[in-house]
Amino acid sequence: MNQKRPSLRQMWNERASLQTGRSFDLGKMDLRQLWMAYLTYPTILFYFALIVICALATFHFRPSLPHVVIPALAVVVVYPLAWYLIHRFILHGRWLYRNPVTASLWKRVHFDHHQDPHLLDVLFGSPLNTVPTIGIIVFPIGYAIGGWGGAFAAATTGLVTTCVYEFFHCIQHLAYKPRWKWVSHIKQLHVLHHFHDENGNYGITNYMADRVFGSFYENSRARPRSAHVFNLGYTVEEARRYPWVMEQTGSPPRDRPETARESARDNTRKSA
Repeated sequence: MNQKRPSLRQMWNERASLQTGRSFDLGKMDLRQLWMAYLTYPTILFYFALIVICALATFHFRPSLPHVVIPALAVVVVYPLAWYLIHRFILHGRWLYRNPVTASLWKRVHFDHHQDPHLLDVLFGSPLNTVPTIGIIVFPIGYAIGGWGGAFAAATTGLVTTCVYEFFHCIQHLAYKPRWKWVSHIKQLHVLHHFHDENGNYGITNYMADRVFGSFYENSRARPRSAHVFNLGYTVEEARRYPWVMEQTGSPPRDRPETARESARDNTRKSA
């Protein structure tokens, strides 16, 4: 006998039940629950709205087909390299937390994600940071090829690519074993980045730049485990010298993910 499929209301209630006092926990979701959370998440909905706006703007300028296709293809090629450079040299750079002006930015865009890799709320970047970054990367490419029509075509492609990256990034932290071999492989590589050595495997869906620049590794036997895989080098000693991230966090940096027991204790303290 076939199991009755849940109604939209039941799925929405299930989605709400996944949210704790902190965030959605990917470590407790299955693939169907992820789809529900992903497709209703405000950041993703905002990206969807921007995709529609940029697509309409593209055709407003009436570009020729090559002035749409070529910028789109250029973005698809450039995007993995841009992500690699940002991830390796900015998000994993220590200069951001050593400056009181940029410490909160670093905490939000990457430190929180490495401290607890399964939390959906800190997996997605803030649109205040991601959208300008996408624009800075793709608009000049599109404009140089096809004027304003090409610029908005490039922006549309950049936003779509971001949504695809974010979804696969979620799967890489999901309590789910992918059936597709390629997805399983990129998940394994990203898990190594988060739980073995953060100084490598900076890609999400594409690891070509890692291979070119020597930061790729296939398995845990390839290199020793990093002592900073969860704190990105922001140790207790560093926090004493540069306290701004620790002050915002309200606790010293962790050298391992937060456990469920610790999370429950912290939530109890906050609600007391």
